[in-house]
Amino acid sequence: MARKLTSVLGIDIGSSKIKVCEIKTQGREPVVTALGIADTPEGAVDHTGIFNPDAVGEALKKAIADAGASTGFAVVTLAGQASVLVRTLEVPKMNPAELKDHMQWEINRNIPFAESTIVSDFKPLGGEDPNSPNMDVVMAIAPQSAVDTIIQATKKAGKTTEAIDVEPLSLARTMRQNYDEGTDKTVCLVEIGHKTTSINIYHGAKLLMPRQVPMGGELFTRAIADAMGIGLDEAEATKRDSLVITEAVADRLAAPVAFDGGFGAADYGTPNATQEFNQFNPFADDVPAYTPDATGADPMGYAPVAPLDADPLEFAPVAPMDSDPADVVPASVAAEPVYDPIPAPVTDDPVVTAILPVLEEFLSEVRRSIDYFRSRGGDVQEVYLTGGGAKLKGLDMFLSRSLAVPCDAYDPLKRLNTNVRKVAPTFLDEHRNEFAIAIGNGLHIFFD
Repeated sequence: MARKLTSVLGIDIGSSKIKVCEIKTQGREPVVTALGIADTPEGAVDHTGIFNPDAVGEALKKAIADAGASTGFAVVTLAGQASVLVRTLEVPKMNPAELKDHMQWEINRNIPFAESTIVSDFKPLGGEDPNSPNMDVVMAIAPQSAVDTIIQATKKAGKTTEAIDVEPLSLARTMRQNYDEGTDKTVCLVEIGHKTTSINIYHGAKLLMPRQVPMGGELFTRAIADAMGIGLDEAEATKRDSLVITEAVADRLAAPVAFDGGFGAADYGTPNATQEFNQFNPFADDVPAYTPDATGADPMGYAPVAPLDADPLEFAPVAPMDSDPADVVPASVAAEPVYDPIPAPVTDDPVVTAILPVLEEFLSEVRRSIDYFRSRGGDVQEVYLTGGGAKLKGLDMFLSRSLAVPCDAYDPLKRLNTNVRKVAPTFLDEHRNEFAIAIGNGLHIFFD
């Protein structure tokens, strides 16, 4: 920041909701003085960022007015899966001038956008081992147009954009403020938005691995709407009021399933395969090819069934032709055929049944991120859930049982003083999960 501010408005512009959080300095402590939320205009924000800055600006102005925020300076998050690249790098330790030159080279070779004009920045993360020859740096790259639309929308709302940030670093500030007891713990913080989910791994408040996947709470809502033949608004209400992921469902989905060939096929003596984790980069497009010999069975087609010089018309009879017919087992008493039993439904709850495919895909993405991190020598001691999509009842329990890692709801207001006047007493309990990024933006004046 170019100037030292005593108050700032943190703004989080999502594809479904716009959240604002005003934080002021009182003594040496941050105090939340205003919180507000408004609907994002339909079609105004997509995966590339803000599509209609005028409409977003008007909605933002309403959220600010409803919250009663008075500060004129804002820190805004650059959102949208296709509008920003955030990556952590390990580079040799070097002085600031050398780092600047090196990071320019890194930025030039990592630009993923078709747009030629880009905005970029980097920041040493600190906290590295003093005996290590390397240092950790976070890098962010965005198209100039994505930055321009944020500034336009903020100006339309009557505020000055003091800084533009990225979600993983905004969330890191809330961890520094609220979870300092976990400085020696590595955690995975999962922020579930409307269309995207951020899966970020931190050690203490230091960002180790950021990742964003194109799935969020909207997919659960659409799954309910499609399965039950209802509209999205009714499906959203059903998800909020009726959907509960029970322990029984979690246990059924977490139970290992033995593979015996499928469709009644016997395994022919093949030992049970053990699927080892494949250490590939979850961000890469190329996934290692399937290896057909993973089960340990003899590869097919390596040797002919009969010697090449054999008479093709000769064959050995299965049994002597003069065998006693009484020795033949009648079909009526033959051994039971080997068939795969039809699996029992996981649940008889139609709402839970509707979201099971999305739930399993969500679990797969979180597990993939954690497994990749572990493949590089790290480990995760706890998972936290935040964002509007984290309100699914039982989701924390489901992840905890499926991942064998403790999972809890994340509280971005855990150790923050609040002096919010223009909201109902129940507002904070109902919406606190949704304000993590806006709060992190507001904390910019304390940690940057």
